[in-house]
Amino acid sequence: MEHGNITESVAKGLLALQDRIKEANIPSSKLDETLNIATWNIREFGKKRRTEAAIHYIAEILGQFDLIGIVELREDLTDLGRVLRILGPYWRAVYSDSINDPGGNWERVAYLYDKRAVIFNGLAAEANAPRTKEGTEYVSKLTFWRAPYLASFRAGIFDFVVLTTHIRWGDNLEARRDELQMLADWVEVKRSSKFTEDLDIIVMGDFNIPSKDDDFFKAITSRGLKIPTALRGLDHGSNLEKDKRYDQILHYPNYPESFTKSGGVLDFYIDEGHIEELFPDGLTKQELTYQLSDHLPLWIQINTDISGFKLEQIIQG
Repeated sequence: MEHGNITESVAKGLLALQDRIKEANIPSSKLDETLNIATWNIREFGKKRRTEAAIHYIAEILGQFDLIGIVELREDLTDLGRVLRILGPYWRAVYSDSINDPGGNWERVAYLYDKRAVIFNGLAAEANAPRTKEGTEYVSKLTFWRAPYLASFRAGIFDFVVLTTHIRWGDNLEARRDELQMLADWVEVKRSSKFTEDLDIIVMGDFNIPSKDDDFFKAITSRGLKIPTALRGLDHGSNLEKDKRYDQILHYPNYPESFTKSGGVLDFYIDEGHIEELFPDGLTKQELTYQLSDHLPLWIQINTDISGFKLEQIIQG
């Protein structure tokens, strides 16, 4: 990563941020053996130009991982380009188009990845809500406010599909639950297809699920998706207050050896008293959320060398 010619203030902020990153205990990934994957809701990223400091901090955080699913990327990709330049020449992006209405919130979903660790396999598509025929038209009774975005990747001998979503918010809790159920059903149909690209599907993003004990979580996990072991015991959430489980990384346990025991939340915030270390000119907590985010990145490390597990499956029939 090349931060280039930065100010003394940004350099001090980066050192403070690096100390917070160390507290997350993110293990280094090993080529063709492990991969660090994260999901991060970067609040309204691209709606309003970020400060130079914020761009460097966002790049520093993203650079801890090999593949990141980003939600709340907006129409203007200028700030994304600024981040990619800092990350360096090996980084690539695959992203959806924006959905230009209040329900879609003018958002995109993007995957950022380090091509030295993982390669894009060719599939990139939005998930469409199921349709039924009414007269001469095919219509959906319920829609995704923001279409989930999936892409296929390969690391070592491990091929997998990642789907990232940003589920609707608002006061209609039943509709939110129904959208989560629709997504669970959609992923199950995708996984069960004889022509599916790969059975290894990782589903992640901002599900707007306050707790893993509520009906929203029951809906998204109703068709077999599970929290990886490394994330089940998390004692705090991924919002700044650390009391909500809005963000999730879920998978089907086809290859239980695919997931290591490493995973967690990268806390770049700590609390309001630590904002000044990053932004010495002064920001309120609310202002900080529009420079960095109101969500913390959630991450997991996966094993990509699954040759032994596949051999065992062949032997066991």
